[in-house]
Amino acid sequence: MGILSRASYVVRSKLNALLNRAEDPTETLDYSYEQMRDELQDVKQGIADLTTQKKRLEIQKRRLEENVEKHNEQAREAVRQDRDDLARQALEKKQAKMNQIEELEGQIANLQSTQDDLVEKKNELQNRIEEFRTKKETMKARYEAAEASSRVSEAMTGVGDEMADVSRAIERAEERTDEMEARSEAMDELVDTGAFEDAMSDKDSIDRELESGRSNAEVDSELETLKAEMGGEADEAADGEAEAAVEETDATADVDVSDEEVEAELEELKDDEN
Repeated sequence: MGILSRASYVVRSKLNALLNRAEDPTETLDYSYEQMRDELQDVKQGIADLTTQKKRLEIQKRRLEENVEKHNEQAREAVRQDRDDLARQALEKKQAKMNQIEELEGQIANLQSTQDDLVEKKNELQNRIEEFRTKKETMKARYEAAEASSRVSEAMTGVGDEMADVSRAIERAEERTDEMEARSEAMDELVDTGAFEDAMSDKDSIDRELESGRSNAEVDSELETLKAEMGGEADEAADGEAEAAVEETDATADVDVSDEEVEAELEELKDDEN
C-alpha cells in the first residue's frame, strides 16, 4: 500500500469515526422511513398514471366500437339502396376500426397486467413499510432508554463531556481562588512591613532614619514625664494614708476613754445601792 493510499485510508477512517459519533440512530431511522414512504408514494403515482392511460385507451376503444356499429349500419343502408360501392367502403372502415380495437385491447390488457403487478408491489411495499415503522419505533424506544441510562450513569460516575467540563470549571475556580488568597496575603504582608508607604514616600533612607530617631526621642521624653507624674501621685497617696492612720488612732483613744468613764459611773451606782 502506497503512501497516498494509506493516507486516504486513514482519512476515510477518521471521517467514518466522526460520522458514527455524530450520527443519531433515531434520525437515521426516521429518514429511512420517510424515504420508503416517498417510494410508496411514487408507486401509487405510477399506478394512478397507468390507470389514467388505460382509461384513455378504453374510452378510445368505446368510440371505435361505436364507429364500427355506425359503419355496419352504413353498409346495410348502402345494400338496401343497391350501393355496393358505398357498402364496401363502410365495411372497409369497419374492418379498420376493428383492427384498431384489437390493438387497443392488447394495449389495455398489457396496461392492466402492469397495473396488477404494480398494485401487488405497492401492497408488498406498504406492508414492509408498516413492519419497518413498528421496528423503527421499537428501536427508537430502546435507543432513547439506553441513552437515558447512559446519561444517568455518566452523571453518577462523573464521566462524560458535561461532567468533565464541570470538573475543569471547579479546578479553574479553585486555582483562581488560591491565587487571589495568596495575592491578598502578600498585599497584607507588604502593608504590615510598610513597603507601600516607603514606595509612595519621596523621602530617602536617611530622612526616614532621622525621623525614626526623632520619634523615639519624643516617645522617651513622654515616658519620663509619665513616670514623674505617676511618682508624684504615689507620694500624695502615701501621705494621705498616713494622715488617715493618725486620725483613726486618735478616734480609737477617744473611744477608750469614754468607755472607762462609763464603767466608773456604773461602779458608783452599784455602791450607792448597797
